[in-house]
Amino acid sequence: MSWKLKVKDKFSAAHYLREYQGKCEKLHGHTFQVEVEIAVAELDKTGLGIDFVEIKKKLAEILPDHKLLNEVYDFNPSAENLARQFYRELRAFYPVSAVTVWESEDAAATYTED
Repeated sequence: MSWKLKVKDKFSAAHYLREYQGKCEKLHGHTFQVEVEIAVAELDKTGLGIDFVEIKKKLAEILPDHKLLNEVYDFNPSAENLARQFYRELRAFYPVSAVTVWESEDAAATYTED
């Protein structure tokens, strides 16, 4: 038996894509939405896998709100690369199974290590 816990949060940031030809090569911004999925096999005595409040707090700590992502990271800040980065940062604290980064309501990238 197992459970998949999911939490979401948002952050606003600007970025541009280096070595890309198109409108995203220019500085622009998004309100990104990040969804984290955590796998748990057991519940504690209160019936929780991991408290959502705890997960949301840690997620909020790592999100680069109101930043220029190209100055925060040494990689090209695409949705794909951001999903991998957030996955790796959260994996140090939780058994993360997937992280999805939405750039808009209809465009997202999910990172897993399967």
